[in-house]
Amino acid sequence: MLAIKRIYAAPEGADGLRVLVDRLWPRGVSKEAAALDLWMKEIAPTPELRTWFGHEPERFEEFSDRYRAELEASPALDRLLEMARESESLTLLYAARDPDCNHAAVLRDFARDALAT
Repeated sequence: MLAIKRIYAAPEGADGLRVLVDRLWPRGVSKEAAALDLWMKEIAPTPELRTWFGHEPERFEEFSDRYRAELEASPALDRLLEMARESESLTLLYAARDPDCNHAAVLRDFARDALAT
């Protein structure tokens, strides 16, 4: 199972492997409270793409296309897919406020598609 969850939500046993997929460490979260197994900065959108997007919903569709193009060229994607194959449950953690309009949702969907082929 591949899921996404806001890092500010409490860790749960059902989360399985917990992977932070943000390039920047989330404000106000200690490393202990995050209960991470791994921090994959390299799989997050580039700083340029993240800045351009600015979490503006009207840019989300184009952001998704651009981020998917980055993911196709990312060596970190292979590592994430391998972890997803080996784990019963893997949760991608993110800090964005919007649960639907964020890079972790794009990454989850992209990874699910890749795992299905």
